[in-house]
Amino acid sequence: MRVIVTRPAAQAADWVLDLHGHGIDAVALPLIGIEAVGDAAPLVDAWRTLARRRLVVFVSPNATQHFFARRPEGFGWPRSVLAGSPGPGTTRALIELGVPAAQIVEPAPGAAQFDSESLWVQLQPRDWCDADVLIVRGDGGRDWLADTLRRHGAQVSHLSAYRRVAPQLDAAAQAVLRAALAEPATHLWFFSSSEAIDNLDALVPAGTDWQRARAVATHPRIAARARQSGFASVIEARPSPSAVVACIQSIRT
Repeated sequence: MRVIVTRPAAQAADWVLDLHGHGIDAVALPLIGIEAVGDAAPLVDAWRTLARRRLVVFVSPNATQHFFARRPEGFGWPRSVLAGSPGPGTTRALIELGVPAAQIVEPAPGAAQFDSESLWVQLQPRDWCDADVLIVRGDGGRDWLADTLRRHGAQVSHLSAYRRVAPQLDAAAQAVLRAALAEPATHLWFFSSSEAIDNLDALVPAGTDWQRARAVATHPRIAARARQSGFASVIEARPSPSAVVACIQSIRT
C-alpha cells in the first residue's frame, strides 16, 4: 500500500521522509500550491509594529515561514509578544526561526485536534480586553478564532503572508495520480485539508468513482469532506506524526 501525502510541497516532503522512516511506502502529491504575496510591504510594516501586539497567531508553517521571510534586518521577536500556534508543525517552524518556546502558546499535547478551537482553550484564561492581536494566514480562511477573540474584547486584524493556488502537477505527480486512480485498493490518501480534496476533485475526470479508495483525515471536517467527495472508507487520526503512523500501520495490518 502506498500512502499519498497531499500537503503543500514543503510539508509533504517532511511527512514522506517521516513515513519512510517508519517503513511506510509514501509519496508526495501536493494538492495545494503556495505562493508568496505580490506586495510584501504589509509584512514588513507588521514587523516594524510587532512590539505593540499582545499576540500574533500563525495559522500554519507556511504562514510562519512567509512572514519571517520578510523580517527586516536587525529585527528579532519582541519579548512582550506571544506567538499563537495551532499545532506542532507551526510551533517547530516558530522555534527554528527564533521565537522563544516560552512565548509560544499552542494546544495541549494531548488535545483531540490541533486547530483554532484547541488553541483557544489555552488562550481563554488570559485577559484579552483591548489586546492588539494579529492573525497571519493565507488569503482567506476560517474566522472562528478572530471572532472569538473579538467577543472577549480583543482588537483583531488579519495579514495575508501567502496565497494558496491550484496545484501544478509535474510529470511525476501526474503519474502518481494516474496510478492511484487505476489501482485505488493499493493506495491510501492522506488528507490534512479540505481544500486539498476540493483541488483533487477539480483535477480528476468528472464522475470519478472513489468508492474503492481509502483515506486518512486529520480532522472531522476533513473526513466529512472526503466522504462527501465519495470516499467510502475514511479513517480519522489526530494530526500528530505518531498518531498518523499508528493509524496507517493499523490499516496495513
